[in-house]
Amino acid sequence: MHTYWSRRKLLLSAAALTAPALWRPRLLLAEPAATTYTLTTAPYLEVETAQGRIRGGHSRGALAFKGIPYAGPVTGVARFKEAPPSQPWTGVRDATKLGPPAMQGPGTTYGENEPPYSENCLVLNVWTPAVNDGRKRPVIVYSHGGGYTTGSGGAKDVNGAHLAATYDVVVVTTNHRLGAFGYLYLGELGGEEYASSGNQGMLDIVAALRWVKANIEAFGGDPGNVTIQGESGGGGKVGTLMAMPAAQGLFHKAIIESGAALRRVTQADATETARRALRGLGIGEHELHKLADVPAADIIKLQLQAEHHEGPLFIPSGKDSGRATSSPTIGPVVEGHFLPHHPFDPSATPLAAHIPLLVGFNRDEATFTNREHPEVFRLDEATLVSQAHTRLGANAGRILSVYKKTYPKATPTELYIAISTALFMGNDTITLAEVKSAQPAPVYLYRYDYSSNSPIAGTDWTLRAGHATEIAMKFYNYDIPALEGNGPGVAEASKNMSSYWTSFARHGHPQVQGLPAWPRYELEHRPTMLINTQCQVVNDPDSPIRQLWESLRK
Repeated sequence: MHTYWSRRKLLLSAAALTAPALWRPRLLLAEPAATTYTLTTAPYLEVETAQGRIRGGHSRGALAFKGIPYAGPVTGVARFKEAPPSQPWTGVRDATKLGPPAMQGPGTTYGENEPPYSENCLVLNVWTPAVNDGRKRPVIVYSHGGGYTTGSGGAKDVNGAHLAATYDVVVVTTNHRLGAFGYLYLGELGGEEYASSGNQGMLDIVAALRWVKANIEAFGGDPGNVTIQGESGGGGKVGTLMAMPAAQGLFHKAIIESGAALRRVTQADATETARRALRGLGIGEHELHKLADVPAADIIKLQLQAEHHEGPLFIPSGKDSGRATSSPTIGPVVEGHFLPHHPFDPSATPLAAHIPLLVGFNRDEATFTNREHPEVFRLDEATLVSQAHTRLGANAGRILSVYKKTYPKATPTELYIAISTALFMGNDTITLAEVKSAQPAPVYLYRYDYSSNSPIAGTDWTLRAGHATEIAMKFYNYDIPALEGNGPGVAEASKNMSSYWTSFARHGHPQVQGLPAWPRYELEHRPTMLINTQCQVVNDPDSPIRQLWESLRK
């Protein structure tokens, strides 16, 4: 049976906290059949940027400018290296269509009229209520989910038009290098020439933030009021930016949704992954120049083989220097310079001491991560107990006892989902809020509770408040078919969430007239906002469960 329960997760080892299996759901932002929700249409208009003039148009009540290059080519000898600046152009560049997503495995589609995947994917999209009007609106720069290996800022459910038009904000989404192209760390093997290689995907986002600082005023935005935001792997990217010296001063607030990993990839693990990748490509450790000529498809093939537990990047759990993962270690690398320390372990990065943070997770995260395993949704008591003892070891009885007392009416599957959610996302989110609360800037904790009615194939379950079901909701895109479903109250819950999020982006605290006041998180009362059709603040929700996992970490 597929499961996220494991002894390593229970012990919260350093390796388990960085395991990329938590960040690689292949269909995280999968789209429904083609529609015309988000196309850019006439009347068209032009804006001058630092690189040249662009032409955009209208979309869902806002102005849209898409596929804008924020950095230069990263192919050939530029592969695995920091992107060069975007080159100026003459004439008017069309910005009415999406640019290409990053290289990744096939089979997932994202936006309308989006071109094929490409290594040269360093483009961004801007949605704004108006241009060149002298206004300084809050700017939200969003990093897409899909772990560090899949996704696109052009996905329909992250289209920023409706949010911009409704709340008078400017929304930016980015594409950036993913997988090995963004995170294959060659610094130990290749020296200074490849020093930044383990964090190229993150440095791409830094380059996008620099573009925002230089250009966003022309789009009606305030470069002095920028919020970085992301979900799942995008949340991990936000947390990483908070710990990167190169990103300092380029943003002023942060939102991490279902992506609160405390640690990133270690230098040793990243170097071992690089060695394995080179062997798989038939390249010696002193022949890194040959990487410029490797077909991109061959690099993607290595990643996909590892996802299927085969190939040179696959490392069985517990093998090779104690790495507690059965997947390649691909993601931001703590190499001492571009990313000096883990963002939130053992404490919150001091670089974020004055950055307000909004952070949270979804109540039923694990419905999504188990959706391809219908047997999980038909568990009986005996199978639950058996799985618990197999996966959780000596503490299984205690864990089940606390959960049953806290949720006395829960079915075996509901208990399984609740425990899996804690191990997958909930525990790290609470820990992150705890360590961040020690800093001067406030942290606000939420739990997303709105139940999606999107069915899980082969079961009688829906996704409920599963992982990624809130993506369209925070963008006020409840009317675009996605994982949020179309159940009762979907518009109200979406309005509540998007209102809080844009208020935070505007002021640094999520306070909305007509909705409950949201206090900053502190350890005495642990106030947590439950996001739903009716929002409410609950102090230390499910306290016995939090205390259980806290005791098991000691």
